[in-house]
Amino acid sequence: MAQLLLSELKPGDTIAEDVHSPLGSVLFQKGRVISSRDLEILEAFLVRTVSVQREREGEATVQEDDLQPAMEGRVPAIADSFQSEYDQTILLVKRAFSSALAGDIPIIELRKRLESLFARISEYNILTFMPEQAMEEEYMYHHAALSALTSYLLAKWVGLGPKDWMQVALAGLLHDIGNMRIDPAIISKPASLTQEEEREMRNHTKYGYQLLKNITAINDGVKLAALQHHEKVDGSGYPLGVQGDKIHPYAKIVAVADIYHAMTLNRAYKKKQSPFTVLEQLSKESFGKLDAGYVQTFIVKVTQFQNGALVRLNNGRLGEIVFTDRSHPTRPWVSIDGDIFNLALERDLMIEGIIRK
Repeated sequence: MAQLLLSELKPGDTIAEDVHSPLGSVLFQKGRVISSRDLEILEAFLVRTVSVQREREGEATVQEDDLQPAMEGRVPAIADSFQSEYDQTILLVKRAFSSALAGDIPIIELRKRLESLFARISEYNILTFMPEQAMEEEYMYHHAALSALTSYLLAKWVGLGPKDWMQVALAGLLHDIGNMRIDPAIISKPASLTQEEEREMRNHTKYGYQLLKNITAINDGVKLAALQHHEKVDGSGYPLGVQGDKIHPYAKIVAVADIYHAMTLNRAYKKKQSPFTVLEQLSKESFGKLDAGYVQTFIVKVTQFQNGALVRLNNGRLGEIVFTDRSHPTRPWVSIDGDIFNLALERDLMIEGIIRK
């Protein structure tokens, strides 16, 4: 083991002792293999020395390609197990959506697959998880799986009973299945839709309900979520323009998950946005549009455990979340090079991305 200056470190070195930020939280754990990105983070946090264990002279060094898990700031054994379950879910979702038009949606198989995924739900962080292979052309499937995960958690958080959790997850998974009846050229069109195309696009809610209405393995809430997830509490939504208490609770939950993941995933015609930016927009959207209580619960819960997270701000600098004010959950206090910035007051600063939790 050697104590080295930051300038002496190189990709492939193994950290021998936990590395702490100036405020005492752990930046990198013992045993981590350092990547080029890690060196930038250490420099940003003004870390001067690091204890490392190096390969003996003449032995092979670790290649940059071998460091991908470390570059993502995650523990491979844990993240890969959840990622593996998630990847299997995506494969099944693709098959299920493809067979939907023939009236063959494998609900029991989907339910079992979700049960396996939910067994590792503690490893799913809504703000930081990003699918490894979320290609733009597969947006529909990732959006479905992520909406299922988030709807499942939100159902718990807002107090629905255990018998509802899986059904709400299925509602999140299947809410956009009506898109399978829409011309793919409309769904992936990079330019603005014509009025006729917009009308057809809105029909996905009715198409989805029609595909699900005769399936006995799901309850009415799942079917109504497909129909109502674009309804608004003030009656300004579609397809029927129903208000508040006429919208099923499942649809209200799925609407929050739907908007969040639609804005934080890349699409052919729209680049993803920062999770914190989306949370702020959701908060504004809740007035008269979404269920305000569900939105507030969602925002509070997803920001509750972010202290110590390493984030990138819109000015390009890296910082560490050190305090989250419950009155301003999307605008925490951030430490940048030892200085504390309250983003609730520094309105020109905002979090663009979470580098590691």
